[in-house]
Amino acid sequence: MQSVFSKLAVALVLCAAVLARAEDISVAVAANFTAPMQQIAAEFEKATGHKARLTFGSTGKFYAQIKEGAPFQLLLAADDETPARLVREGEGVAGSQFTYAVGKLVLWSARPGFVDDKGEVLKSGKFEHLSIANPKLAPYGMAATETLKALGVADVVQSRIVMAENITQAQQYVVSGNAELGFVAFSQIHKDGKLMDGSYWLVPARYYSPIRQDAVILAKGKGNAAVEALAGFLKSDAATKIIKSYGYDL
Repeated sequence: MQSVFSKLAVALVLCAAVLARAEDISVAVAANFTAPMQQIAAEFEKATGHKARLTFGSTGKFYAQIKEGAPFQLLLAADDETPARLVREGEGVAGSQFTYAVGKLVLWSARPGFVDDKGEVLKSGKFEHLSIANPKLAPYGMAATETLKALGVADVVQSRIVMAENITQAQQYVVSGNAELGFVAFSQIHKDGKLMDGSYWLVPARYYSPIRQDAVILAKGKGNAAVEALAGFLKSDAATKIIKSYGYDL
């Protein structure tokens, strides 16, 4: 019954958005969510006429920019703590935070057969460079460091780590060949609902803290019907179908 009411509430918000004047809204999006959010934004514009202007980057940098007055109205973070912190500090709207996706970490190589299905390649020493996102800025980078520690190889691979600013750059290092393998988001090795070429190890969830990705309406988006409509659209069947197609849990 609760899910029926939830869907009805989303539908009402979207109907109100269609009736309202079309607006452009500014949205900060965690880098790992780039591809699905581009699709969701396109569907949202078709449904409401509102255009979401998307900026992609690391959650840590977005936090700093928001604190400095960046004009973002909605944040889709790669964790749940940053949105909660922004709410506590008055930069986020109380009661607007919700989990839009639960991320998964993978060890990936663009080379077929390079990464085994148990991650033993990390102990083999058969690579020169391992890319990870900066753990101080990116939750997926933190998950990668937690995994290395859990496996007991953190000290062994330390000299081979190529530090990326965010998870998108971590993947680019692997794609370009600057690193033979890297820790990235499972969603990043999906394209059009299918897995990309290469080889990967889906890291067991027990090796790292849960990656609950939360959204929050920011102070500059408070009371904005278009912003509220997008927050509601992220919970719609159309959006959740896209999110699941990229390997996220809900």
